[in-house]
Amino acid sequence: MDIYNLTTMDEFILTGLSDLPEVRYPLFVVFAVIYQVTLLGNGTILLVIGTEKKLHTPMYYFLANLSLLDIMCPSTTVPKMLENLLTEKQSISFIGCALQLYFLVALAGVEVFLLSVMAYDRYVAICFPLRYTLIMTKVRCAQLTAGTWAAGFLNSLLHTVFTFRLSFCKSHRVNQYYCDIPQLVALSCSSTFVTEMLILLVGGVLAIPASLITFISYIYIISTILKIQSAEGKRKAFSTCASHLLVVCLFYGTAIFTYIRPFSSENTPAKDRLISTLYVVINPMLNPLIYTLRNAEVKRALRKVLHNITYLQHT
Repeated sequence: MDIYNLTTMDEFILTGLSDLPEVRYPLFVVFAVIYQVTLLGNGTILLVIGTEKKLHTPMYYFLANLSLLDIMCPSTTVPKMLENLLTEKQSISFIGCALQLYFLVALAGVEVFLLSVMAYDRYVAICFPLRYTLIMTKVRCAQLTAGTWAAGFLNSLLHTVFTFRLSFCKSHRVNQYYCDIPQLVALSCSSTFVTEMLILLVGGVLAIPASLITFISYIYIISTILKIQSAEGKRKAFSTCASHLLVVCLFYGTAIFTYIRPFSSENTPAKDRLISTLYVVINPMLNPLIYTLRNAEVKRALRKVLHNITYLQHT
């Protein structure tokens, strides 16, 4: 093998969302608007929860963390994507690619763990309402949250180190608009066995239990709700977890559709890149809309905050 091909790359080339030059500017406008809506929506959730004392409860404390994730996750990929849509230069530095992958994988991992913690919180609230305040204390909430962030970032550190230990000599073109593990592994000319086994093992050890906690929690939640005699009681109980359940379905649904869907000859690389935006870009925009549209407490708090802002502007 040519020694030159084994030299360390100092940059990668990111493939754009579309191979058609005429759609670059329309795509830029669309994703710039989506990104602004995402920042505004999740920033508003953080503002409302931070300023409204009635929302200083475990459920909304976890929701604030979810909104913070939904600001950070697209911020790792969308700004670079927008830059690439406007310029002909599609490159990203080796260090920039490593950092992008590290934060993207870390934040995705944190979200998996956080959704399981939020499911557990709703399980305690519905199945053990009289003991809820004793179980979900401020200290417990802080410990669970710190654990989710630590686990996500440590997990990502492991993946990033092993991914970038590979020798990249086949090409320097990443078949995605951001740096992701599957596309980078595909560029390696060295053995990828350890990296691929690490993904499977760590994913199994961390992601599967977290997913099972979410799934099992909702089995108990639904079972408890069905035992409630009155229709009004069932409605109130379900309303406390409906938004989170919808967010969970969107997260896992788009993740599975992006990474685990079966191969088809109809799935062109450009189509695959567009589909990945469901998981990376669209979900973070939808989450605050789900919580504001379906949650009466958040809507009341939002109206109060808007009223106070309007009042201050006219005084």
